[in-house]
Amino acid sequence: MAPRAGLTADRITRAAADLADRVGFDNISVSALARQFGVKDASMYSHVANLRELRSRVAILAADEKTRSIADAVAGRSGKDALVAYAGAYRDYALRCPGRYAATQIPLDPEFVTDAPGFVRAVELTYGMLRDYGLTEPALTDAVRLLRSTFHGFATLEAAGGFGHSRPTDESWAAILDALHTALTHWPTADEKANS
Repeated sequence: MAPRAGLTADRITRAAADLADRVGFDNISVSALARQFGVKDASMYSHVANLRELRSRVAILAADEKTRSIADAVAGRSGKDALVAYAGAYRDYALRCPGRYAATQIPLDPEFVTDAPGFVRAVELTYGMLRDYGLTEPALTDAVRLLRSTFHGFATLEAAGGFGHSRPTDESWAAILDALHTALTHWPTADEKANS
């Protein structure tokens, strides 16, 4: 069967990302997309090799979207202003695009990441923001892991309705960002660790 006119890998990827936001990233399938486009499954495989490739494509698309959102938010900012803008854009994307956000958390084969500007730019943005705090390696990597764990954990719990306390989540979020700023500003140096 010849590929359906207008059906491309990019169009299928965008449709898969939209589907992921509606039904969850783990629930997307080639069959569901084929039904959506009104074609047989075999027509889809003219554009994507398999479900793994499709999910990788969604992850790359989502990483690019999320990174562009963060880049726009932090442009011209530094220090705490950059941290707050970065965190806000991260959280907003995770809550607004839950399926796409879930895709950004999957491990990818190296050949996909090499040509994925969103992932590369995300690393550059994060490390650049943290250098404003005077951090160098290995503290930079440790701080990146702290931020990612905090932002991911908060957004994932919030999306799942995991915060049942009456305190507004925005107030907790602001307090957490204040605490992160303090931690980054006073990050212990290697000398301080050695003397403790």
